[in-house]
Amino acid sequence: MSWHIYIIRCKDNRLYTGITKDLERRVKEHNSGYGCRFTKYRAPVELVHSERAGSRPEALRREAQIKGLPRVKKLELIG
Repeated sequence: MSWHIYIIRCKDNRLYTGITKDLERRVKEHNSGYGCRFTKYRAPVELVHSERAGSRPEALRREAQIKGLPRVKKLELIG
């Protein structure tokens, strides 16, 4: 099973980037309030971007790269 790097848009229009092995389950967790502190009070969230990675270290590197982008570049990535 491969890793996924994902970006979700929260109800307040903020973006959150994370990694997971099960994308569908993780988005459900975010929407149920159990995803993470950042999204707990910002649900519902919408998946707006995802990428596959071959390994956890690769996913972590890409996640850090995306998190380091300015919002404008993240919006360009989302399309």
